[in-house]
Amino acid sequence: MTYVQGFVVAVPAANKEAYRKLAADFVPLFKEFGAIRVVEAWGDDVPDGKLTDFKGAVKAEPNEVIVFSWVEYADKATADAASQKMMSDPRMKEMGANMPFDGKRMIHGGFSSIAQQGMRGCMAYVDGMVAAVPVGSKDAYRDFATHHGAILCEHGAARVVDTWGEDVPDGKVTDFKRAVKATDDEKVVYSWIEWPSKEVRDAGWQKVMSDPRMQREMPFDGKRLIHGGFAPILDA
Repeated sequence: MTYVQGFVVAVPAANKEAYRKLAADFVPLFKEFGAIRVVEAWGDDVPDGKLTDFKGAVKAEPNEVIVFSWVEYADKATADAASQKMMSDPRMKEMGANMPFDGKRMIHGGFSSIAQQGMRGCMAYVDGMVAAVPVGSKDAYRDFATHHGAILCEHGAARVVDTWGEDVPDGKVTDFKRAVKATDDEKVVYSWIEWPSKEVRDAGWQKVMSDPRMQREMPFDGKRLIHGGFAPILDA
């Protein structure tokens, strides 16, 4: 099972191309240090929430767009080694000197895959989600994710991935824990659904929401879950 480094960023809408270019410049280094895949997805359908949402998670300004991104590695050891190399690599420091967003509000963390349905293929749209799950409910969440992932794939999703927080640091301004108001006995879960197109996604969700098999009690507080739809601007 893969290990994932997940990120959520608020980027000024006017800086979309500058952000995409910077992300593309980083890809060769990520690959050099062992990354399997690098994805950057631009906010397209990111709703406001009553308790929590992606915008609040990174204190987004009205002129900013949410970016949901992740880097996949074969395992945690490879990801940890890559992070150490990146921190000391002068190329990383040089490219990151002029970031087209406020890095202090970026949230990030390391996550182990606990459920995967479907296969990686052509992804033209992605649904991203972050939730807080009680530590004691890990197995229940895995069963829940596997059950729902199979239904999502049946209704058009190409791949569904759920990952469990392993290295989710506290931040000075923002972090994943605060994003979903996680308590001390909860872990952050970072998940996404890959779709072949937005049209398939929209139609798929209509079928999913009316599928009686989806009526299953959630092993976490769904009111604090944050979610949104994103259009990939980089998939390397």
